[in-house]
This record gives sequence, C-alpha cells and structure tokens, in this order.
Amino acid sequence: MASNSCKTVVIGGGQAGLAVSYHLGQHGCEHIILERHQVAERWRSQRWDTLAFQFPNWTLQLPGYVYQGPDPDGFAPRDEVVRFIEDYAAFIRAPLRCGTSVTALGQRPGSARFLVETEDGTIEAANVVVATGPYQCPAIPKALAGAMGSVFQLHSSHYRNPADLPPGAVLIVGSGASGCHIAEDLLPSGRRVYLAAGAHRPVPRRYRGRDFAFWEFALGEFDRTVEHRPPERVSPLLTGVNGGHDLNLRRLAQAGVVLLGRLINGEYDKLCLASDLGATVLRGDEWYTQFTNAVDEHVRQSGLDAPEDEDTQVRLPDPREVSTPILELDLRAAGITSVIWASGFRYDFGWVQVPVFSAVGAGQTSAPIHQRGITQAPGLYFVGLPWLSKRKSSLLAGVGEDAAFIANHIKLRT
Repeated sequence: MASNSCKTVVIGGGQAGLAVSYHLGQHGCEHIILERHQVAERWRSQRWDTLAFQFPNWTLQLPGYVYQGPDPDGFAPRDEVVRFIEDYAAFIRAPLRCGTSVTALGQRPGSARFLVETEDGTIEAANVVVATGPYQCPAIPKALAGAMGSVFQLHSSHYRNPADLPPGAVLIVGSGASGCHIAEDLLPSGRRVYLAAGAHRPVPRRYRGRDFAFWEFALGEFDRTVEHRPPERVSPLLTGVNGGHDLNLRRLAQAGVVLLGRLINGEYDKLCLASDLGATVLRGDEWYTQFTNAVDEHVRQSGLDAPEDEDTQVRLPDPREVSTPILELDLRAAGITSVIWASGFRYDFGWVQVPVFSAVGAGQTSAPIHQRGITQAPGLYFVGLPWLSKRKSSLLAGVGEDAAFIANHIKLRT
C-alpha cells in the first residue's frame, strides 16, 4: 500500500462515505475512502433487476450535488441510481481505494490511534468513520429456515429475477417493501406466490396531487429526531416501478398473491401460521388513514393549494384469507419450491474491535453506542445508520446533514 498512515480513514464507498468525504474535502482534511468492491456496491449487488428508486428523482441529492435529469418527478431504475452515486464520486474527486477490504479495526495498545487492518496491510489513523450502511448481514431465523426442508432458500438481497428460481410456487416471508416488491415482480412470470405477512405500512404513492415524499417533508416527518422516534418503527410501503403506484396487501391479493399470517414454526416442510392476517390488514388501513388525515390537517392549517382527490382511497375488499385464514401450509402439497426471506438485516460489526457497542455476542455485535455518530472512543464515528440523528439519516436526501456534522467534528479535532 502506498501509505501506511492517514489522518482520517472512511470505511465504505457508498452514499454515506462519499457525503463525509465531500465535507472533509471542503474543510481541507486529509482522508481516504476504503471500499471493498466498487462505489455503491450494495446498490449493484443487493438489489433486484426491476427495482426503482422508491422516492421521486428530485430526492436524489447528496451534498453539493442534485439530480439534473429531465424527469424530476419520475423514479430512477436501479442502474441509474448507481450512476448517480458514481457521478457524485467523480464530481467530488473522492480519494477512493476500491477493492480494499477492511478485515479489522482496532487501536494501538497504549495509544488513541486506530489501526485499520486490510488485506493489503495496516493503515494507522487518528480518525475513522464507519460508513458501511445499514444492510450488512441478512437476518434469517435459523429455526424457521431449518423447517423448510429441501426447498431452495435465499434472502431478498440475493434475489434478482424470477428466472433465477427453480420452477414452482414461491413463499415470501415478510411484507415490508422488499417482500411486497418481489411478490409483485414474480406475478407476471405466472408463478403462484404466497406471502407470509407481518407489520406493513401502506401509504398512497400520490395524494392531493403530490407525491408521498413531498408530504413527508412538509409534515416534518423526515426531520423527526431520534428523541421523537415512534415506538412502532414500520417503514412506509412504496414502489417507484412503472412510474410509481400504490402497493399494499389488498392490491397484492387482488392480483393473485395468496396472503398468510406470520410464520410461527414448522417441521419437515409443514408450516404453522398465525391467525393474525385480518389484524395485519386492518392495521395497514389505519396507517394509510393516519397519513391522509395528517396531510388533510396540514393543508387546512397551512392554506396550501392542494385540492382533495376525488377518491382518497380505493378500498378493496378484504382478501379471502382474512375470513378463512390459512393456518397450516404443506410446502410440497402447495408446490412451493422456493422460499425468499424478506426478513431484513442485522448489524455485523464483529470486525470493529473497539468497545463502543451496547452488547457483544458470539461473532456479532449490537448497534453502536453514539451521539449523532460520535462514539465514546475519540475519533471513531458512524454515519449512514437508520435514525443516527433523524429519520432521514440513512436516506440519500438526508445523509448529508450527519456527514457535515461529523466532518466538522473531525476538523475541530485536528
């Protein structure tokens, strides 16, 4: 490696790491970015082929750089998002070292300086910013996965398209954005799709003439601070596919998806399911109505010109499974040959050998302890995590605020 020391090392070449780099560069602070693969790697390798950005293109923005294309109200497909981040890296002349995997982060004994271990050697640094993102390790429940017998299983982050799956029906576990998007993606292939649903938060793609994202900014929801984080943290269910449209369990059922309650347990290809599907669908309706009511109240108070929609919500009938829920599912009898775990992610900071975590388990760590990304180990920072300081902390349109704060803190330390 050309140098074995650097004032500041940023680990991760995605949107968070690049945003920090921009602000460090504005301060004239020496730094490098270590990226194990390529810029925006998770957008390249952990997104399915038909994915589109879930917010309008006008929200594609990073510090000093915003979307300049011809369709600000459209929804960029996956590869355009990758190009946006690539172009940003070039625009800020990011000091990237791609293809450099960090294997461990520790501290020199008796010193406050950090040792960044890589496959190419060790870099010593006064400051380290961990910007590896929130999507680190697929969270697949081992006991439930073991009940699936010999069926093909994969996490949603490894799904690309229907052709990658063996012939037959598909069971998707999880009804967040990934689970519902993939269910919708599978239907045109003619496959039978089953969806084991949990908490989901459907919202209108557009309401009173404006996109959901506009209203979230107007209502101050994206700027909600961590101190006011709601106890029920359910992400809104949105899609930008085919120009963006509403997506919820009722619509999926109408399109042919077989809805199920939560997966409880199973053995030898036979699964037991909760009888909570009706409550799940009704809770989704409540989320939808809470949002539209909040917008209506904001319009009344602000006097904003936003005429009411003729049909504020097309209430589809209850899926048939609500009245007669499926409580047992035999995978073989149903012809299910694939299971997709849309079950989210967990942190994987086992390589960070600095005691800044709330608990340490065998081979894994819990979330880091920090105040807006600043840890109790002077010079060690995190950025790009959900709710780092605000709801928008992990979003393209929001990560810049935390990045500026952390870069300024680094500047004051030098």
